[in-house]
Amino acid sequence: MEANPEEPHGAAVVADGFGLKGPRGWVFRGVGFRAEPGSLVAIEGPSGSGRTCLLLALTGRMKPQEGHAEVAGLRLPRKMAAVRRISALGPVPGVSDLDPAFTVAEHLRERALLQRRYDGTLRALLRPPAERAAATKARIEAALEASGLDLDTLPKAGRTSVRDLERLEALRLSIALALISRPRLLALDDTDLKLSDADRTEAWGLLRSIADAGTTVLAVCAEAPADVLKVTTVPGATEDATEDATEDATEEAAEETAEDAPEDESRHGTDTEVRAEDDTEVGAEDDTEDTTEEGAADALAETGRA
Repeated sequence: MEANPEEPHGAAVVADGFGLKGPRGWVFRGVGFRAEPGSLVAIEGPSGSGRTCLLLALTGRMKPQEGHAEVAGLRLPRKMAAVRRISALGPVPGVSDLDPAFTVAEHLRERALLQRRYDGTLRALLRPPAERAAATKARIEAALEASGLDLDTLPKAGRTSVRDLERLEALRLSIALALISRPRLLALDDTDLKLSDADRTEAWGLLRSIADAGTTVLAVCAEAPADVLKVTTVPGATEDATEDATEDATEEAAEETAEDAPEDESRHGTDTEVRAEDDTEVGAEDDTEDTTEEGAADALAETGRA
C-alpha cells in the first residue's frame, strides 16, 4: 500500500509520565514531551542516567512500566511491534553495532538485501533481477546521500573496513544503514561521544538535515545544541539500575536474535548471498509484545530495522 502523500513522513512522538523500572529501581520516570513530525529531539544527560533505555523504549524496543507514549499515533507499550516497524536504530552499543571486520560496501549490501527480503512486497520480490539490483542501488545511494557519507573520500572507497573508519564516518555509516529502511523515526545513541567540537557541529548539522527532510530524529547526547528540543531523564535513577536494565535488554536482544534469525541467514552467510544474488558493487573503485527489549531482536535479525 502506498503512503498517503499528504501524510507527514516523520512520526510525531508524545510521552506522558513515561517510566521504566529495572531490577534495582526506576531507570527513568515521569518523562513527558511532545515532538511534531520531522523534529530533532535530543535526549540529554550524563552516562548512566537512563538515556539509552528511554531511546529504546520510545522505539518499541523496551517495555515501560509507567505512563505511556505514542509514536505516529501508535500507543506504547501496546503497539511496540508496530512502532518498531516504522523506526530504525542508528548506532546503539550492544544492539546495532557495526562489524569491524566488514567493509562499508558489505554492510550496505547486507542491509539492503535484508530490507528487500523482509520488507519488500511480493510484487517487488518477483521483479526481474536487473530491476531489483537497480532498486537496491538507488536505495543505497539515497541513504548515503542523506547521511553525507562519500565513499570516494574513504581510504579504499567501499572496500574500506569499518575498523579503519573515523568516528564521524562510522556514525554516518550507521545512519545510512538505518535510512535504507526509510523509517519515519530515526534513533541513535551516543551522538557526541568521542567527537571533536568541529565533528560534533557537523554531526548535529547532519541530523538537522535529516529532520528537515521529514524524518523525526531522536538523538542521545551528553550536551545538546541550544536550538533543538531537549528531553532529560528524571534525576534520581541510580546508575546501577540503569546499567542492569540496559544489560538485560542487550542480552535478551542477542538471545532473541539467535532464535529468530532464519537458519540459513547468519550475518556472514547473508553477505555471501548478497554477493551471489545482487551484483551491485557499492562504492567499488572498479518483534511478542510482552517481552522486554524484544524489538532489539528485530534490530539485529532484521537489520533494516536496527
